[in-house]
Amino acid sequence: MRVTDLLAPNEWRRPWKLFSFTLGLGWLLWGALTFDISDWDVGVSLLLGGLTYLLAPAAARILMRRDWRQLPLALRAWWWSVDGVYMSWHLAVGNVTYREANFYASTCLFWLCGFIWLPRASLRQLLMRPRSVPF
Repeated sequence: MRVTDLLAPNEWRRPWKLFSFTLGLGWLLWGALTFDISDWDVGVSLLLGGLTYLLAPAAARILMRRDWRQLPLALRAWWWSVDGVYMSWHLAVGNVTYREANFYASTCLFWLCGFIWLPRASLRQLLMRPRSVPF
């Protein structure tokens, strides 16, 4: 399986996926602007949210297909989206980090979003024939 098959760039443009991503990113940005938490800012929200949108479905697809040869790729996408960018961002801007707490929360969100955005189908296809939707 090629990386382009895993990433499926055309899937990023599906309206239901973009809508759910926009809602989730809006929630992250609202939290970054509302709560006074040193490691939750607009920059990290955009980075972690964006990478999750782009990489989580591919990582979830590897797990769903039990493609163990691709497992290191899925784990790298997960780690980079959850911890790598988080630490890189905060070290660059000098923020205090709560690495362990972020790791648990972001891991849950990464895999949850990955499986929500996994289907390669329109919203109509999902609602009409959910068992026949390709992953």
